[in-house]
Order: sequence, then structure tokens, then C-alpha cells
Amino acid sequence: MSDTSRRPRRPGKPYRRPQKDPVRILAFEALRAVDERDAYANLVLPPLLRKAREKGDFDGRDAALATELVYGTLRRQGTYDAVIAACVDRPLREVDPPVLDVLSLGTHQLLGTRIPTHAAVSASVELARVVLGDGRAKFVNAVLRKVAQDDLDGWIQRVAPPYDDDPEDHLSVVHSHPRWVVSALWDSLGGGRAGIERLLEADNERPEVTLVARPGRATTEELLAEDAAVPGRWSPYAVRLAEGGEPGAIEAVRDGRAGVQDEGSQLVALALANAPLEGPDRRWLDGCAGPGGKAALLGAMAAERGALLVASEKQPHRAGLVARALAGNPGPYQVIAADGTRPAWRPGSFDRVLVDVPCTGLGALRRRPEARWRRRPEDLDGFGPLQRGLLRSALDAVRVGGVVGYATCSPHLAETRAVVDDVLKQRSGVELIDARGLLPGVPELGEGPDVQLWPHVHGTDAMYLALMRRVA
Repeated sequence: MSDTSRRPRRPGKPYRRPQKDPVRILAFEALRAVDERDAYANLVLPPLLRKAREKGDFDGRDAALATELVYGTLRRQGTYDAVIAACVDRPLREVDPPVLDVLSLGTHQLLGTRIPTHAAVSASVELARVVLGDGRAKFVNAVLRKVAQDDLDGWIQRVAPPYDDDPEDHLSVVHSHPRWVVSALWDSLGGGRAGIERLLEADNERPEVTLVARPGRATTEELLAEDAAVPGRWSPYAVRLAEGGEPGAIEAVRDGRAGVQDEGSQLVALALANAPLEGPDRRWLDGCAGPGGKAALLGAMAAERGALLVASEKQPHRAGLVARALAGNPGPYQVIAADGTRPAWRPGSFDRVLVDVPCTGLGALRRRPEARWRRRPEDLDGFGPLQRGLLRSALDAVRVGGVVGYATCSPHLAETRAVVDDVLKQRSGVELIDARGLLPGVPELGEGPDVQLWPHVHGTDAMYLALMRRVA
């Protein structure tokens, strides 16, 4: 027997259980819900955070970090996919989605936050051990160590094609938008490189929380008394909360006297309400009322004039949300579950009509960053007939002398001017109203008569509005 065979064997390292990090586990769970169930982060994340607080796992800083990890990863998904693809030895489609979610979370910590490199890698590997197992954690570790070899600017130089070779593909990778979305936004915005870059950058910024003081029920002065509250930019009913402001902690919001509503949506309702009429002003219709934000503001403004608001929503569960938003309205209102293209009301029975039509949502990518990865160009084929049908029904619903507002949270030309032009070509007795004059103080509204708002110009969602008057 040799001397070597008689030496005692070294004991192996004892197995160490992975350390569970509640913040990163919650962020991973939110991303899985977005991937597996086509859920929206703004609907999934709040209940997860609330449950974590109730269990005592989270404080305010933990909630802020979890929120940043989820939204930051979703906003930068396209850029991070390009980086990760350069660090793996297989096509990304062959990487299991849960593994890719862990890699994306880790990449965001490395390239999009101030978390130290060693902490970002080790925390991601521990997360992988908990949710994926030790075997795949080694793969995560190897990939993230490659990612950590450069910063975001360095990676972009490596994975994005030069702007001069392919402008749209370059912007797509740099600003993390699908190429077709870059093209569509650029067509609508017009202009050169500077404008589209500012717009894409604005889509990747965390939006402010904006409140609306519903007239007759709450005042902006009441909301401005809250900590870190400042006046809105354009709407007389708007109040903005500084980063970290919690709307649910405000009494007026809990009571339904105020609500969370982007200032662009407030401006759409204001323009419709302020449009000049010929004749009485007694009956208003919100023809696509769910989930109820615009209906609540319209209802409050209608109440100040003694007018009735009818809020119509096709989906019964969304009609329930509208009823909840309108509960306590100081004036008369009615909520009905009805298809706006097959109306339950007599033609010519309303003085003011709003249709904020279903759309691709490309104007709200700040709030729903995952929508940019779900939408496809072919989705426009499905929305187009519905949008035209709703506008035709709205024009039928308004009396002669009354006003219709066509609105959409998308700047895509196929969902905005193309819809209005197509419908008005097919019918006479309708004239466009210059909506710009109904939004005093709001700059850069375009050539008119319609209005397009922009995140990088107005700080709002990219809402579109065309106002029409029925004259015959």
C-alpha cells in the first residue's frame, strides 16, 4: 500500500443552505406573473408588497428596492436581452424563462443600479439557488460574471448596431423598445434623432404619481396640504406627489373624493367639458368608461352644471369599477354595461360624448413597460375596426350642435388621425373643433385641430384627442 493511499481524505465542504432574500424573491415572483399570466406589474406588485408588509418582511426601503427591480428590469428588458445573449452559448429562446428572469434581474442590478458588483452577483446567485436549484445557479453565476466585465455604456457599444447603419435598430437596443414601436412613434412624432431619443428616454423614466381633485368633492388645496405634494403642470385639478408618495395614505383618495389620474387623461376630460355647445347641456355620455377615472372627473364636472352623466362599459366587471369610482358623485349619474358599438340609447340623445377607445396603449409605456413587449403590429388590425365603430356610434349618439371627443392612449397614427379621417370621410354634417384653444397654457400641441400630448414634452401619457361637433 502506498503512502498516498494511506493519507486521510479531505472532508468536503459542508452544504450551505441558500439565503432567502425577501426583496429579490418578491421581484422574481412579480416577473414570473408578468411572463406566465400576461399580468401587468402595476396590478401584480401592490398586493405582493402589501402581503410582505403584513408579514413584517418589508420596510419602506425594501418596497422601494423591489419596485425598482421589477420596473427597471421590465423597462430595460430589450437592452438586457441583447447583453445576456452576448454572454451565453445558446439562443435566448433556449434559456428557460425562469432562468432568464433571474439573469435579467441580476443584469439590471449590475448595469442599471448602484448596487456593488459583488453584491449584485452574489445576491442573484443566492436567488437562483432558492428558486432554480444549485445546478442552474452555477450557470447564472457564470453569465453574470461576464456581464459584470463592462458597464451599460460599454455593453451598448458592443451590442447595438451603429446609428448610421440602422437608426431604428440602434434606438431599439439602446432605449429598449421593439423596432416596430420605435418606427411607429417616430412616424407620429416626426423630426430628427433628438426628439425620438427624448421620447424613448422618457418612456424609460419612472412616472410621477398624479392625483386629481374631483370638483365639488375635493380641492387641490386639500391635496397640497399633504407632504411632498406640488401643483400639477396643466390641469387645475392636478396635484403631483414626489417620489415615494403613497396615494392610499391620503384621506381624500381613500374616500373616493380624489383619485390617481394622469394629467393627460384629465386634460382630455377638461377639453370635452369646455368645448362650446349650441343648445342645452344636460346629458353627457362616457361611451368607454372603464375603469372609471375619466368618468369620475366628468361626473363631477357634469354635476356642477346640473347635467346627468351616463357611463357605459361593455365588460360587466369593469362597469363595476366605474360604479365604484362614481360612488358619492354629487350629481346624477347612471352606470350601464353596454357595447358602445351597439348602443342602448336613442340616437341624438346626448349633448357631450367621450369615447376613450381601446388601443395598443403605446402612450402609457412609462406605466406599463411590459406592454411594449406584448404588443405586435398585427394588433392594430384588431383595434382599428372597433375604434372606427365606437367613433361612428358616438357621432350617432350626440345631437345636432353637440360635441364628441375621440381619445386614445396611443400616438400611433393608425389609431389616431387615420381613424378620425376615415370616419369623417364617410359622413357629412360633422366639423372638427380646434382642441388646442381648450387647453390654455399647454404648449407644443401641434398644428391642430387635434391634440397629441407627449411624455417628454408635457410630462403626461401620450394621449390623443380629436373634438368634433355635429352640425347637421
